[in-house]
Amino acid sequence: MDFLKQTLFTLIVLTSTISFSQNKELEKAFSESYTLETKGEYKKAAETLKKVYNETSYETNLRLGWLNYSAGLFTESISFYKKAIELMPYSIEAKLGLVYPASALGNWNLVARTYEDILHLDPANYTANYKLGLIYYGREDYSHAFSSFQKISNYYPFDYNSAIIFAWTNLKLGKNREAKILFEKVLLLSPNDKSALEGLSLIK
Repeated sequence: MDFLKQTLFTLIVLTSTISFSQNKELEKAFSESYTLETKGEYKKAAETLKKVYNETSYETNLRLGWLNYSAGLFTESISFYKKAIELMPYSIEAKLGLVYPASALGNWNLVARTYEDILHLDPANYTANYKLGLIYYGREDYSHAFSSFQKISNYYPFDYNSAIIFAWTNLKLGKNREAKILFEKVLLLSPNDKSALEGLSLIK
């Protein structure tokens, strides 16, 4: 029995030592990657982390997603962000990160799906509502754009970005009265705002 206890104790100590050593290596790699990033050496920063890469590490995958995006390696970036999301399905930060390389590649379907996933987790998320609304607006899908912009206008009633785009969306849908009120609100936020004045000039 004493032999078994001693063996178990030795294994615990050994495992803890290895874990501590690995953690210190990872900490050093992250530190070096930050230093290289500040110099704009994104590929080298990524290579530093790849030397200690563990596919089950959410933090490493997230960091590699960002560094590869910064280096212009968008496909690789998407791969790492997706891995991070697999590891932490409820992570909003990883989903927001995924949007960057997806946008750079013009993969707007992936961008839209990702924002929808975020809103499923966090219906009040400003960025997801606003950016998804812009996608719909760009597609001239004003009904869906209205839904997104209405949410953030309720959450942030005196916010310039949401007010001006919601005003234009109302105008596109023929809701002139609502559009007029919103354009006038914009002028309180940004006196003599060109976009607001242009919108008001179109309302008869």
